[in-house]
Amino acid sequence: MAPGVVGERVVHVIGAGLAGLAAATSLASAGVKTMVHEAAGAAGGRCRSYFDAALGAQIDNGNHLLLSGNETALDYLQRIGARNRLAVGAEAAFDFADLKTGERWRLRLNDGRAPWWLLDPKRRAPGSSFVEHLAALPLLWRSGDGPLAQTMNCDGPLYERLWRPIFLAGLNTEPKVSSTRLASALMRGTLGRGGKACRPMVAANGLSPTFVDPAIKFLSSHGARVFFDRRLRGLRFVGGRAVALEFEGDSVALGSEDSVIVAVPPWIAAELLPGVETPDAFNGIVNAHFRVAPPSGQPRILGVVGGLTQWLFAYTGSLSVTISDAADCIDWNREELARRIWSEVSTLTGLPAELPPSRIVKEKRATFAATPEQDAKRPGARSPWRNLFLAGDWVQTGLPATIEGAIRSGYDAAKLAGAGLFESGAQLAALA
Repeated sequence: MAPGVVGERVVHVIGAGLAGLAAATSLASAGVKTMVHEAAGAAGGRCRSYFDAALGAQIDNGNHLLLSGNETALDYLQRIGARNRLAVGAEAAFDFADLKTGERWRLRLNDGRAPWWLLDPKRRAPGSSFVEHLAALPLLWRSGDGPLAQTMNCDGPLYERLWRPIFLAGLNTEPKVSSTRLASALMRGTLGRGGKACRPMVAANGLSPTFVDPAIKFLSSHGARVFFDRRLRGLRFVGGRAVALEFEGDSVALGSEDSVIVAVPPWIAAELLPGVETPDAFNGIVNAHFRVAPPSGQPRILGVVGGLTQWLFAYTGSLSVTISDAADCIDWNREELARRIWSEVSTLTGLPAELPPSRIVKEKRATFAATPEQDAKRPGARSPWRNLFLAGDWVQTGLPATIEGAIRSGYDAAKLAGAGLFESGAQLAALA
């Protein structure tokens, strides 16, 4: 029999990505006995850091941007004592460059909800007008769904220089075919709330030191246990509830009041949980890391249009590129891909054309495809079994597959799993 607690209420969290860590830290902070089981040798899932021998440096498996309005993610970081590890922009300002024309500009939002910044040509994309921006207004109150191209104009210079970069980054799906409902949620949570909610925040010292390592330390200090290299192979169900967890070589019997939170990728959840529908179409992301010091004055984040590169991140001693919905290039030879991307980065930064030490990271199933059809396949946090709950950025949170959505899903699952364990209002509030 694997590690377990006989006669004590336990919540088992399967998966130590951000959704699982959010659920586990929420439960542990409320005094719930929590055990986390992770199939890999490290926590973090798609949001982690590792040492790359070829670069001789620690890198992130991807680049992730938070905004100051991501309240759930900030609550999580506050809980684990890591909120001060984010580098926060002084204002809601985003630099852009057009590789085709050589133009550069800075999108600068005012703090309030009323978009006064649109009245100043110097604060918006060059060549755009105030009136053109109004085409996106329906997204602020849109309630139905359908492809985004049926709701707003998805053509023209303003779309290519503003709306497409924003929606492509947030949805990881070509915006024209993306879910209007998810695009609307993205819009309402960012530009719709004004610049105060849009200040960029980056884990400048790495994803794991910011989102993962402090969470593991927090769980340990609160009596939770985390097991690595522990892959769940199946579950046993009897009478409408999960009664055992089947791991490789052993099993854990669940007590009558124990609960399970399954926080694994959707294709694994579909294998483990018969009859549970999950998204089944996915889009990839390519990240390119270059061990080279950014030039003086390089923006921390640079949006790029007119090329393969979409976002260029500047860190201490390195530059990193993110390409969302990367189907067109994800199967390219890694060296060819690195050279093509570096050619653009060299143009953008003025650095020598010779390729520096590099690493290409491909995630072919980075997120579910954010189309109306796939969004409709996202299950809720409740499962058909009364003591089993779901978490992950693919669970129905009303948000796209983002850090904010993943952490929100973990919190939601924790509230459901822990709701029956306490009578104290204070303890229940800690799960919120």
